[in-house]
Amino acid sequence: MDTQLKEFEKPSLWRVCTAAVAGSAIEGFDFIAYGTASALVFGKVFFANLDPATATIASFGTFASGLLARPLGGLIFGHYGDRIGRKTMLSVTLIMMGLSTGLIGLVPSYASIGTWAPILLVLLRLLQGLAFGGEFGGAILLAVEHAPPKLKGFLGALPLAGSPVGLLMSAVSFAIVTRLPESDFLAWGWRLPFVASVLLVVGGYYIRQSIPETPDFVIVQERNKTSRIPSLDVLREHWKLLLLSIGHKVGEVTIYYVASVFLIAYGPQLGFSKSDTLQALMIGAACQLVGMLAAGWLCSTIGARNISRFGGVAIAVSIWAVMALAELRTPLYLTLAISIALGLLHPLMYAPEAALYSAQFPAEIRYSGLSLGLQIGAAIGGGIVPIVATKLTQHYGNLTPVAVYVGAAGLLGSLCAHLMLPTEVDIATSQRLASESRNAT
Repeated sequence: MDTQLKEFEKPSLWRVCTAAVAGSAIEGFDFIAYGTASALVFGKVFFANLDPATATIASFGTFASGLLARPLGGLIFGHYGDRIGRKTMLSVTLIMMGLSTGLIGLVPSYASIGTWAPILLVLLRLLQGLAFGGEFGGAILLAVEHAPPKLKGFLGALPLAGSPVGLLMSAVSFAIVTRLPESDFLAWGWRLPFVASVLLVVGGYYIRQSIPETPDFVIVQERNKTSRIPSLDVLREHWKLLLLSIGHKVGEVTIYYVASVFLIAYGPQLGFSKSDTLQALMIGAACQLVGMLAAGWLCSTIGARNISRFGGVAIAVSIWAVMALAELRTPLYLTLAISIALGLLHPLMYAPEAALYSAQFPAEIRYSGLSLGLQIGAAIGGGIVPIVATKLTQHYGNLTPVAVYVGAAGLLGSLCAHLMLPTEVDIATSQRLASESRNAT
């Protein structure tokens, strides 16, 4: 292993990380822009035949379809990623995401083609979900499998930091187009971010073509350890770790979609304008980027599992304050609520995922195991979040039940992290603390 890593000096390592971050940011933008649009516009454009409340839920239903498709994407691309390589699959998923996102911006409205409009929207969203389901695990492995053990936590968090970059790009692009007159925004303005994303994909594809295959996969090939059906091996030999990965992801993704999608849609009921909510989202995304880098550094310092265990408890304890701030109904406090959720709480569970999930599965089935854990958890926890949160607020008239929901998910994630296998840094931290304890006594 050491001889293999010598081939990848620091400049090459950072080039790989740049490619991983750029690709995940682009795909994050494509995937998250849909969530922003579903909160702001899709109900009016594609479900104009429904009353506003039902249209919002229907719009969130199409949003959920993308997350429900992600496990299938993880299964398909994880299979081939474990058999023929990480790099090839990452190129395929990037192209698929770019095409489906660009076409979403071209789908005619319900007023133009009737029920075919939401049907086409759902089909393209499903393609987005397939692409993202395959992309995410591969981008993580691109960084983690090139990184030395002590840096896996930090470097693995870098492609995950592409998510807030994508969220920030989405919020900025929609903040710009929402300045148009309402009629122009609904007619064509919302389409511009989707169509323009094709240019980002071209750039991301060019960057990724310059990177090498990961050394871990090269070793798997050289030793003829390639699994014939990786996902079957995961289910047969590592099902407990897969279930723990899924549970952990549910705990992490719940707070993310409550803050980045649900609160944006619920904002008008609290008296906020589109510009208020999008400004809060932009600042929250910027805080999330900083929080991801800080949490990634902590993962490489005291361990990914340790940080994640603490993060789930922090979510359960602090989400009440986040919801209370949002209900104060002033833009400043909404911004503070979203910034705390995305910039402080969410990174404590999100940043550790790369190093922690990679440690659960051997290299020959890692793409499949990691992708299935991430994407099944995201589908269960993330796809239903805006719908459940909307139903809860409709029934109870406030955000307290949403806080209970998010807090319970956070505790579930913390428990699963506690039961998962530790990373090398977690083991080293435990040994150091035990040694210090013995010396003190």
